[in-house]
Amino acid sequence: MDVIELKATDLAAMLCSRVCHDLINPIGAIGNGLEVLDDPNQSEMAEGARDLIASAAKQSRAKLEFARLAYGASSTAGTDIDTRECERVARILFEIEKADLEWDVPLILLPKHKAKLFMNMLLIAAGSVPRGGVVSAKISGPAGEEKFEFSSKSDPEKRQRTLVPSGSAGLLSGMPEEGAVDARGIQPFYTGLLARMTDMEIAIGLENERFFFTATPKAQA
Repeated sequence: MDVIELKATDLAAMLCSRVCHDLINPIGAIGNGLEVLDDPNQSEMAEGARDLIASAAKQSRAKLEFARLAYGASSTAGTDIDTRECERVARILFEIEKADLEWDVPLILLPKHKAKLFMNMLLIAAGSVPRGGVVSAKISGPAGEEKFEFSSKSDPEKRQRTLVPSGSAGLLSGMPEEGAVDARGIQPFYTGLLARMTDMEIAIGLENERFFFTATPKAQA
């Protein structure tokens, strides 16, 4: 099977659909909360409505901040991205995730496509522990030869196994099992595309019930 090549318009459309999918529920919740506050017959539900609006606004902000960095274009072509900005966005994201984040990343500048790859890998790693646990994110190696390492372990009290997000391996390789890409699978597909653009080799799987996800520079010919 050959690696799927998407037209730029199809890639953009699917990424836009992904962002809309991520935002529709929290934006809808804000609207519902405002309707309750506007209804004098539901005054006893006002406090709950305010909590709902605050929670949904927090989720919306986290998802938008992530999308801006992980999918969006930088203001200037070729701009490097400071890992402090990556950390800021990552910690905002994990405020709405059920897992905790361990961050072991030096203060460096990453080429924008590598930074986008790292952030998209982080989102996939978060999906490996959907009911909670710990996700570790690490960058090591000299400039230009950085290695990205993610690992995770589910919270044993949740009785939920750590998993490899469904279909991610095929989508990362550009050869999904279904033979096609849709908006539901565009995020891991885009992650694999970023890895190929930056000459990084990806490995993903489980080892001793622990999830691992790495990106290493391809050996030079």
